[in-house]
Amino acid sequence: MHSAPATELLRPTLPLPVAGARLRPFATADAPALARHGNDRGIWLNLRDRFPHPYSLADAEWYVRFVQAEGAADLHLCIEVNGEAAGSISVLFKDDINRREAEIGYWLARPYWGRGIATAAAQVLSDYALANFDICRLYATVFDYNLASGRVLEKAGFELEARLRKSITKDGQTVDGLLYALVREA
Repeated sequence: MHSAPATELLRPTLPLPVAGARLRPFATADAPALARHGNDRGIWLNLRDRFPHPYSLADAEWYVRFVQAEGAADLHLCIEVNGEAAGSISVLFKDDINRREAEIGYWLARPYWGRGIATAAAQVLSDYALANFDICRLYATVFDYNLASGRVLEKAGFELEARLRKSITKDGQTVDGLLYALVREA
């Protein structure tokens, strides 16, 4: 276990149990595919407001530079399908009294929905994070209308811990957040 994330641990390449899919560090050449896939209102509706819509090439280029920066403290990986950037998955480490937990978040391009790729990515990255960092808990908050993301997390071993009433405001609506967690006791 490592108490401070080392750069090499933050940039692994991890195979997924789905043909043609893997997790890997982002490359500068991924920006056009990210911009094309990320510029989807259906994706934006399920992400934080810091993910812009429309999602431009400049936004994708900024994101790739951000996750490639030296000294990055979090784990950001490209979800690659058939050689193309098809989404993103991240583990955001916490500090202070929350230092043994981390937040997981992801998005996947619409053409790849329903193929088990997001579930595989969440499961593989969760296992990797729990094995390589001094954390014992991963969590995610899902918008209550995003049932597919809740199913992804459940299939990846997460359990629904709480309904956070009226905790998320997106696109002019305030909705419940569903808090999922994966806890390793050992």
